[in-house]
Amino acid sequence: MDTADTLKLLSDSTRLRLVSLLTKEELSVAELQDILNMGQSRISSHLGLLRQGDLVEDRRDGKKSFYRLGRSLPAETNDLLEVVCRSFDKQEEAISDSQNLDRILDQRRELSEKFFNSVAENLGKYTCPGRSWEAIGHFLLKLTPAITIADLGAGEGFISQLLARRAETVHCIDNSKRMVEVGTDMAEKNGFTNLHYKHGDIEDVPLRDGEVDLSLLSQALHHARQPLQALKEAHRILKPGGQIVIIDLLEHQFDEARELYNDQWLGFSQNQIYRWLKEVGFGQVEVSIVAKEKDEPFFETLLASAVK
Repeated sequence: MDTADTLKLLSDSTRLRLVSLLTKEELSVAELQDILNMGQSRISSHLGLLRQGDLVEDRRDGKKSFYRLGRSLPAETNDLLEVVCRSFDKQEEAISDSQNLDRILDQRRELSEKFFNSVAENLGKYTCPGRSWEAIGHFLLKLTPAITIADLGAGEGFISQLLARRAETVHCIDNSKRMVEVGTDMAEKNGFTNLHYKHGDIEDVPLRDGEVDLSLLSQALHHARQPLQALKEAHRILKPGGQIVIIDLLEHQFDEARELYNDQWLGFSQNQIYRWLKEVGFGQVEVSIVAKEKDEPFFETLLASAVK
């Protein structure tokens, strides 16, 4: 699409508002409805035109459709969008949309924290897809003793309690304040002086660059709003030569997981995890399926590792 066609698409105020929002965040149709206070048919119609013009792309995740800015746009198109959106961002309508976007993102975070706060004291007994001894056994085989570890999205620290027996230091990062309190109490009761809990987001980890030898993401990535950003953070906090290990759900269609477990993503394909790790800058990437549950919905667990 040439510059004239792009400008023609952006000449409509609704489409400009949509593009401006999607440069900031991947959003579902329902979220766009809420932000713009418009009906689904109107928004879908404009999104269809933007998709035909290759300005945006969509992905299906269970029953939901999410939209984002096209990732393969020519450099000149990206430059044009940046100029147009920067100019539009100063207008009253854009400011209102941005405030509504902040509200939607806050709701996402609050819903996630509310869920995990509610199950914090009983998470070990709570149904967690993919949390099997078989998967954890494979996971532990990847570990090296006497190192500094970051358990990202640690929950109450089920795995970290095991790792702390041999690791030099384990940092547990979780966005639920109640989980951090529960984990800290458990660490004190078990006498772990090398196990530290911190309240924080896996997409903005409260650790320094190059601070750890091992970044762990055990059944945490599918709770991330932006998994790729979480992987970038896991990469940032690693020392050169450090390793990342991921346990997560293989891509599935059990849409009820969103309500039951506050899942943001319905698992990931092996190829997706592999591409993301490569994109972030990891080498020696390995991804494999290590477990399959016998009962419906037959969750499968994948294990990934890579080196910085």
